[in-house]
Amino acid sequence: MAMSVGGESGDEDDAAPMSEINVTPFVDVMLVLLIIFMVAAPMMVTGVPVDLPRNAAARATSPTPPVVLTVTREGLIHIGEERIEESALATRLGMMKAENPEIVVHVRGDRAVAYGEVLRIMGRVTTAGITRVSLIAEVESGGTAR
Repeated sequence: MAMSVGGESGDEDDAAPMSEINVTPFVDVMLVLLIIFMVAAPMMVTGVPVDLPRNAAARATSPTPPVVLTVTREGLIHIGEERIEESALATRLGMMKAENPEIVVHVRGDRAVAYGEVLRIMGRVTTAGITRVSLIAEVESGGTAR
């Protein structure tokens, strides 16, 4: 009886470890993550929905990200996406100013809200000691945006 220990037969490669990487599962996972981010990204960008008035002026830029204060059609006030009562607005903005003395506030007011109501809210902002307050509007279809 004879026993084969390798050498002559063509079975040498069967026992060798595989040195290739299968990229198919990697590509599948990346495509699923891409789809998840494509669906989730628009939801993360939007804030409280309001119908902004239109303006032909160019957009202003600021060195620090501004605090966005939104006044909805129903008269509700939001800092970012957080709902806040008008009576607590000056106190909350005062605390934010204590953290960042160079704070900038952008006010978004729905076009259905009376101009006087938006000015009253802006008065609450200045009561908190914040002097850099801007109104946000959408660019008119004929205007240029920068």
